[in-house]
Amino acid sequence: MAFDKSEVEKVAQLARLHMSEAETAEVASRITDILALIDQMQSIDTDGVEPLAHPLDVTQPLREDKVTEIDRRDELQTLAPATEDGLYLVPKVIE
Repeated sequence: MAFDKSEVEKVAQLARLHMSEAETAEVASRITDILALIDQMQSIDTDGVEPLAHPLDVTQPLREDKVTEIDRRDELQTLAPATEDGLYLVPKVIE
């Protein structure tokens, strides 16, 4: 599928982009190359290929779920101007 300069100019105008003639020709060429690559990829027969979650057959090592810091909520809330039931109270900003 070819993407010509007039289509690039139309899209650039809609996006309010200023492009020179050289830039327009370059962008049209690159988009045409990308669309050709997509056509090439879509022509590949993938019927017998199982979908992959990851290209490499590796597992993620998980760390042990344990507490590494002490609970300082009460200490930090004593520094706040206003708290209630363990929550920080802030001024209303939306009417």
